[in-house]
Amino acid sequence: MALSARSSIRTVLGFSGSLFMVLGLIMLLPILVAALSSEHQQSWSTVNAFAFPAGGSVALGALLRLVFRPRTPTVAQAMLLCGLAWFLLSAVGAMPFVISGTTDFLDGYFETVSGFTTTGITMITGLDGLPRSIIFWRALTQWVGGLGILTFFLAVTAEVPGAHNLYGAETHKIDSGRPVPGMAHTVRILWLIYTAFTLAIALLLRLCGVSLFDAVCHAFTALSTGGFSPYDASIAHYAQTGLAHFQALEYVLILGMFLGGTSFVVHYRVLSGKPLSLFRGLEMRLWWSLLVGFTALILVERWASGAMGGLEGEVRATLFQVVSITTTTGFGTRDIGSPYFGGLARLLFLAMMVIGGCVGSTGGGIKVLRVGILYRQLKQELERIFLPRRAVKRTVVDGGLLDPAEAHRVSSLFFGWMVLLLAGAAVTAVLSDYGPLQSASGMFSALGNIGPCYIPVAEMGGLDPLVKVVYIFGMVAGRLEILPVLLLFSGRAWRS
Repeated sequence: MALSARSSIRTVLGFSGSLFMVLGLIMLLPILVAALSSEHQQSWSTVNAFAFPAGGSVALGALLRLVFRPRTPTVAQAMLLCGLAWFLLSAVGAMPFVISGTTDFLDGYFETVSGFTTTGITMITGLDGLPRSIIFWRALTQWVGGLGILTFFLAVTAEVPGAHNLYGAETHKIDSGRPVPGMAHTVRILWLIYTAFTLAIALLLRLCGVSLFDAVCHAFTALSTGGFSPYDASIAHYAQTGLAHFQALEYVLILGMFLGGTSFVVHYRVLSGKPLSLFRGLEMRLWWSLLVGFTALILVERWASGAMGGLEGEVRATLFQVVSITTTTGFGTRDIGSPYFGGLARLLFLAMMVIGGCVGSTGGGIKVLRVGILYRQLKQELERIFLPRRAVKRTVVDGGLLDPAEAHRVSSLFFGWMVLLLAGAAVTAVLSDYGPLQSASGMFSALGNIGPCYIPVAEMGGLDPLVKVVYIFGMVAGRLEILPVLLLFSGRAWRS
């Protein structure tokens, strides 16, 4: 048993060394931004904020690789690595916020976890006055975390032993298909599409009249469905400052968020000459129905309350917020807790937080396909009442029979979500003065990797430290779909 535990620890630490080295190299990019924006002429503190952690991360990674040579991981070891890596890498990624004096360590750690998991809850206010290198780092953490830290590692390195186990530990547990044979080829194809979409959205944003820096940062956080913005007012900043084409900018971001929230396997099929893939299959049909349905219901509520303004503006504002919440991006042109949105809209936003985007997307939440499967299972149970007792009826998804083991995983994941949501809401309620809806919305936001909630942004930094720790756990658990995080507390997993 002890030998097995040592083997697991060696494997996990060996692969962690490689991840630390890659992270250190990534952290050099904000130094380039600091140089181009002449920050180093004003103060070397922001440059040092990245140089020291980057060097330390590379050195630590090299040492771990030397001492604990990576071996082919088992499924359990890959999941342990996945769960542990997100916590450890976030600790290193938090150092620029701390060294630059932007936040203390806990808030910096929270910000980095929020970035890597593409949640978007922020502990930082006064974004408009922060150094560009810090703002760029916030956006970059979300872009790297969009398709996953481990998949980024697999995309930029050569063939890795046990790559299929590493990929499976981090990506969603329902098989959404691979665009091409071979794990390494699949990962690189997905990252190529992801990068191409990012460049396209950045170009479109630039054409809308924003600066190159803003265009890149928002392209990073739209495609990753992360939602970090260089401004406290988020996307509303552009309307408030009188950008001539702010309406066009909002439509471009709607497109970017939609692309991020849709399965990248579907994107590959569309780009391969199968455009109808956007509308085929249980998940895509339900995805379109949810987006249209949520938007229509909120518009009807606005109309019934007599608050309806100009049609184009109302449709744009509502569609933007629906896409932002459903894809778990979290950009805002309107505060979802403001009087602009009525009681029905606020309840629907909570439902959107739970559902999230598609399987194989950068979005969080339970995922649209799982909601469809749960609905099919409920429908099947109703139909079973009218069948003979010995009749066998299986759930059908897209013309094929759903594996019973998959159905059990979906039900288990949903149960785990509900337990964590209740626990997080309870901790928030006990350690704050917020009511039940606000307390629940905070954990909804963390576990669903969304960002916006009914706790004001300006008050997030004042939350009790234990609430912040619970949200950190929730963000990673939501991003990795609970199991890899829970396995960290399993002695049996470490002995595997």
